[in-house]
Amino acid sequence: MKKSFAFWVLLGMASGAAYGQSSVKLYGLIDEGVNYNSNAGGKRLYNLSSGELQGSRWGLRGTEDLGGGLAALFVLENGFDVNTGKLGQGGLEFGRQAYVGLSSPYGTATFGRQYDSVVDYLGPLEVGDQWGGYIAAHPSDSDNFNNTNRTNNAIKYTSPTLAGFTFGGVYALSGIAGSVGRNQIWSLGAGYSNGPVVAGVGYLNVRNPNTSFYGAGGTVAPVTGGVPGSNFGASPVISGYASARSLQVIGTGAAYTFGAATLGATYSNTQFRNLGDPTSGPVPAGGIGGTATFNNVEVNFKYQITPALVAGAAYVYTKNDGADGSSGAKYHQVSVGADYFLSKRTDVYLVATYQKASGTDSTGKEAVASINQLTPSTSNHQTAVRLGIRHKF
Repeated sequence: MKKSFAFWVLLGMASGAAYGQSSVKLYGLIDEGVNYNSNAGGKRLYNLSSGELQGSRWGLRGTEDLGGGLAALFVLENGFDVNTGKLGQGGLEFGRQAYVGLSSPYGTATFGRQYDSVVDYLGPLEVGDQWGGYIAAHPSDSDNFNNTNRTNNAIKYTSPTLAGFTFGGVYALSGIAGSVGRNQIWSLGAGYSNGPVVAGVGYLNVRNPNTSFYGAGGTVAPVTGGVPGSNFGASPVISGYASARSLQVIGTGAAYTFGAATLGATYSNTQFRNLGDPTSGPVPAGGIGGTATFNNVEVNFKYQITPALVAGAAYVYTKNDGADGSSGAKYHQVSVGADYFLSKRTDVYLVATYQKASGTDSTGKEAVASINQLTPSTSNHQTAVRLGIRHKF
């Protein structure tokens, strides 16, 4: 009996070797800290919040070698709030990422809930994805550089790296019977990384963004039977544009490292097109039409003071041109921060952002400061400070 058992164990091991090696990895991080908001709806606010520098998460990542350079892969990644234990991304179980695919020497194809090409190739070049977190991102993250929105039903291709170059694209199916174009999303991007130079370009096109993109966190507003609700949130920077029939983002960025210092810059042009479509989102009282445009320019700098300590500063200028061709709002934003690594897996950080607004915002009112993902100010200026700790596992 013992000999028979040993035989089957050895046979199973041999079979596993014949079909190649496989692995599954559990990973994640917890980001927690104390925030100060100088004007949250007219009052000062001190609070704890989860996931500022990076969203708190846990995930499973797996691969299986299929032989001949071909491998199967998957990622399931959950977002959560440390303070309450609730799920992130609108309550989705795997709201951050969920996909399966195949990789080969000719590239990787994946299918599921994924990041668009703007996030892949331009996100790492803006300060919000480096040491600043979401409070240092562009106002309301209108260009999605900071990955506020994910893409559902996505087919994605990523090329192998060739002499420092890589490229890719995403196409998201509408999932609506009889309407191929509605809720459709597609994006393209390319990047270059060689020595001290890193650069990227990206393009994103979204149909009915209120439901397909801003609603992709699990709170999709209805698209039939009356006017849909708004998934654009409370930020007056973009909330008035929920009725856009389409969204377009064009962006570019680059960074150069010299010694311990890195200087970077990004630019994006975001257009909320064909405003006033009641089947996409709520139309403001009095109506709205045309195209609203945002131009974001960012300059960022960081310096590796010691192997364990990095400090940085960034300036963001955002100009919104109103849908009727009139001058819209302007936002000036300055961020500074420092990040100290206690170990390879644990660091503490301090980030501060100041924003000043002027002009007329998306709601047609006098613009107020509205730092990304925070309660808007009641005045034209706002300051946010974050002291946090991040642990990776």
